[in-house]
Amino acid sequence: MIGRKLSVLKNGQAFYQNENISEDRILEAWKHETMEGIKKYSYAGLVAIIRTYVHSSNFIKLKYQELKIKIKEKFGKNKEDAETKKEASKFLKMITDYKHKIRKIRRQIKEEEEI
Repeated sequence: MIGRKLSVLKNGQAFYQNENISEDRILEAWKHETMEGIKKYSYAGLVAIIRTYVHSSNFIKLKYQELKIKIKEKFGKNKEDAETKKEASKFLKMITDYKHKIRKIRRQIKEEEEI
């Protein structure tokens, strides 16, 4: 057991009193302080890990986009081909023309019925 001497003033007189502090109380206090420190530093560590994760994922996304653009420019078709629009096949062009004609006829019929 660990003893500690305390000076206590009682009625103007000083005397010493031995107070016995058990090892259990010291260990409990030490355990409590240790747990508080662990909680504090684990929270700070968790925040640091999450911030690092977010920053690195944003950095990777940015670099991925830049790399994707560079690859398209380097291995893509010539710029002239990219600027000119590709023509649809003749069959699809005929179908679109047909749809436009039908739509035009429907509008004319609706206008005639309203009048």
